[in-house]
Amino acid sequence: MDSRQQNQLRNIYVSRINCVIDYIEEHIENEMSLAELAGVAQFSPYHFHRIFKAMVGESLYAFIQRIRLERAATKLLGNPGKSITEIAFECGFTGSSTFARSFKYMFGMSASKWRERGWQGISKNGITDSKERKTNSNMGQDFIISSQYNQGTLQLWRIEMKDNQLQAQVEVRDMPDIPVAYIRHIGPYKGDMELFGRLFGSLMKWAGPRGLLQFPGTKVIAIYHDDPEITDESKLRTDACITVSADIQPEGEIGRETIPAGRYAVAHFEINVDQYQDAWTAVCGGWLPESGYQPGEGLCYEVYHNDPKEHPQGKHIVDICIPVKPL
Repeated sequence: MDSRQQNQLRNIYVSRINCVIDYIEEHIENEMSLAELAGVAQFSPYHFHRIFKAMVGESLYAFIQRIRLERAATKLLGNPGKSITEIAFECGFTGSSTFARSFKYMFGMSASKWRERGWQGISKNGITDSKERKTNSNMGQDFIISSQYNQGTLQLWRIEMKDNQLQAQVEVRDMPDIPVAYIRHIGPYKGDMELFGRLFGSLMKWAGPRGLLQFPGTKVIAIYHDDPEITDESKLRTDACITVSADIQPEGEIGRETIPAGRYAVAHFEINVDQYQDAWTAVCGGWLPESGYQPGEGLCYEVYHNDPKEHPQGKHIVDICIPVKPL
C-alpha cells in the first residue's frame, strides 16, 4: 500500500471524526449521547470512544466539556447583557452550580471574575493546559505505518511511534471460536499487575490439577468487556482466561465463555509494563485509520505469550486483538 492510499484511508477516519466534532459544535446546547455521536461517526459505540480519544487526544466527555466552557468564556465577554446562568444553559450546562465549578476548574477563576478581567491573570493551570489539549490538524500523525505483502496473500503492517521506541506488526486474521475458562474481575485494573497476577494465579491453581495447562498450546488471555474511557472504573469487567476444550464446565468462580469467531486485527508487541496504553493508542489511533478497516462487533482481548520475569529485559510479549470489518 503506497502513501497515497494510506492517506486516503486515514482521511476517511479523519472525516468521520471531524463530522462528530462539527456535530458537537452545532448541538453544544443539547444533551448528546454516546450512541448518537457514534452514529454520526458510523462506528459502534464500544469502539468509537477509543478511536475518538486516540485521534483527538481527549476523551469524548473532556472534549465536549472543553468546547462548552470555551464557548461560555467567549459569550461572557461578548454578551454583557446576558446573565451567567443564561449563558451556562446556552452552552449545554444543566445547572449553574455545575457550570460554576467546571468554569473555575478550567480557567482558575469564577465566571463573574472572568467577565470582569477577561484573559488577564489567568491561572497557569487553567486555560494553558486546556489549549494544550485542543484538537490539532495533525491528529493521528504520531505514527509511521507501513505495509508489506507476503506471497501476495497476507498483508502485514508495521507501526512505529515517532516519539517512542514502541513498534508492532499487525495482521488481519480470520479467527475461530476460542473457548476459554475465566475468572472475572469487576473494578479498576489499569496498571495493577498484582491484580492480574492474583487472577491468573487463582486460575492456574484451578487448571493445573485438572490437566488443563498444556503449554505452549494453552493460551493466556485477558478479555475486556468495557471501554475504560466510558465505563466507571468501579464497574469495569475484565476476564483473566486460559484456552480450554469446549466441553469444560463452569465451576465455582471459574466461568466458561467463547470468544466468537471472526476477522480480527492482531497487533504483536514487545513492550514494557507501562506501555500498554501506548500500544492500544498505536493500534486505534495509528493503524486503524490507515488500514482500510473499522472496528467490528465483538470483544477486544489481549493474548500473552511469555512470563515477563523470564525475559532478559522484562518485556511483555502480547497480541492486541480487535474485531474488524471493511471500512
